[in-house]
Amino acid sequence: MSSSPADLVREFHLAFGLDARSTPTEVSRELAAHRGELLAEEAAEVAEVSVLGPLDRLAHELADVVYVAYGTALVHGIDLDAVLTEIHRSNMTKIGPDGSVSRREDGKVLKGEHYEAPDVPGVLRRQGWAPGGDQRPPR
Repeated sequence: MSSSPADLVREFHLAFGLDARSTPTEVSRELAAHRGELLAEEAAEVAEVSVLGPLDRLAHELADVVYVAYGTALVHGIDLDAVLTEIHRSNMTKIGPDGSVSRREDGKVLKGEHYEAPDVPGVLRRQGWAPGGDQRPPR
């Protein structure tokens, strides 16, 4: 059995009869809202435990965020691994040709003049997405 997050979450969704699409698709507003609530709940737990600890609980909550994020991508039929690869490619262009890195005062890496935005729509189109207006199913 694969241990990739996408494969593990797909196994869970299929085992429990949850939505699992293979082509990028808009979903009902209700389902989209539900997935957003699940993500917000998990993110709030990470925010809380990252300050209060302990480390093992932080690891657990971070994994829950990833699990729910992959589940949300699966519900929408998004190959999140491919999107992450494109985001990584884009993020690496924040390094200047001379190796320089611009940072905000708190250490966040900033976009430099050589930054290339990610082409997420292109990634989704390669997955079969056909953009155009609000494609959500009716309520």
